[in-house]
Amino acid sequence: MPQADDLAESSGGEGEKVAPTSNPASSGPDSPMDASAATETEEGEAKKAARRVDLVTRLATAAVLIPFVLWAIAQGGLIYLAIVIAIGMIAQREFYGLIVDKGAKPIQSVGLGFGAAVIMLAHFGNEYQAMLLMTATLLVLMIAQLGKNEIHEAMASISGTFFGVFYVAWLLSHAVLLRKFDEAAAAHHDPALLVTLGVTPDTGIFLMVYALVAVVLCDAGAYFAGRAWGSRKLAPNISPNKSVEGALGGIILGVLAGLAAKLLFDIFRPDWSAAIPWSMSIFFGFILCVVGIIGDLVESLLKRDAEVKDTGALLPGMGGMLDRIDAHLLGLPTMYYLMLGYIYVRAS
Repeated sequence: MPQADDLAESSGGEGEKVAPTSNPASSGPDSPMDASAATETEEGEAKKAARRVDLVTRLATAAVLIPFVLWAIAQGGLIYLAIVIAIGMIAQREFYGLIVDKGAKPIQSVGLGFGAAVIMLAHFGNEYQAMLLMTATLLVLMIAQLGKNEIHEAMASISGTFFGVFYVAWLLSHAVLLRKFDEAAAAHHDPALLVTLGVTPDTGIFLMVYALVAVVLCDAGAYFAGRAWGSRKLAPNISPNKSVEGALGGIILGVLAGLAAKLLFDIFRPDWSAAIPWSMSIFFGFILCVVGIIGDLVESLLKRDAEVKDTGALLPGMGGMLDRIDAHLLGLPTMYYLMLGYIYVRAS
C-alpha cells in the first residue's frame, strides 16, 4: 500500500537554511546539488511508473481471476472441490517455502497429503471430522519425524509442517463448508428450521460471493485510500506501507461492497440471500473487513520473518497464491461461524 511520503526524501529539516558559497561551481546548472535533485526526481518518476505498471498488471490478473472464481462457486460440487484443493496445495507449498527460507525442513509430502485430505473431508464430511483428521495429522508427523536422520531440527519440522496444514488447508476448507452451507448447518440444526430461516441449497453461493467481495474490495479500498491519504502507520514493524487511513478506507469500501452484493442478490436471486437481513449484512461486512486486514498482516509477518517480498510469482502483479488468499484464510472461516452463530441465536 504505497504512501505519498514514501516518494519524498528530505535532505534537511523544515525551514533549514543553506549557507551561500562563493564557489561558482556549487551554484551553476551542473552543480552536485542540481545533479542530486535531478537523480531524486528521476527515481521518484521511476517509482511512480513502476507502481502504474504494477497496478495495471494486478487489474489484468483480477479480470481473469474474478470470472473464473465466480464460475467455480456457481458450479459447486466436485469441480469446486477440485479447484479449492488445487489452490490449497499451491498455497501450502508456498508456505513451506517460507519455512525452508528460515532454514527448517518441513515434511512436505506428508503435510500436502493431509492438507488435501482435510479439504476433501470438509466436502464429504463436516468440520468436526476434519478436526479429527488434524489430530491424526499431528500424530503421523511425529511418527514420520522419528524416521528422519536429522533430529536437531525435529521441533521446527513438526511444528512448521503441522502449521502449514492448519493455516492453509484447514482454514481454506471453510470455503467448501461455506459453499455447501445448507448441508454443513444441517449437522448443527434441524433442516426444517433452516428452511424457515431462509437457508436453501443456493445460500452458499451468496455467502461465498458476499465474503469474497467484502474482503477483496476492502483490500482494494485500503490500497487506494492509503495512497491518497495514508500518513499514520498501521503496523510499521510488520508492513511499513500500510496505514491507518488506508485500513479505514478499506473497511468503508468493503462494507459498501458487501451491501452492494446483498442488493444485487436481493434483486435477481432473493431466495439465495434471504438468510442474511440487511442489518446483519452491515455487521458481517465490518467484521470480515477487520479480520481480512488481520489476515493480510499475519502473512506479512510470516514473509518478513522469512525475509521475502512475495511467497511466489504465480499471479502477475499479485505474487503467489498465498499472497492472494491470505485475507480470505481468516475471512471465510469467520463468515462460516458468524452464520452458524446467527442461526443459533435465531433458533433460540
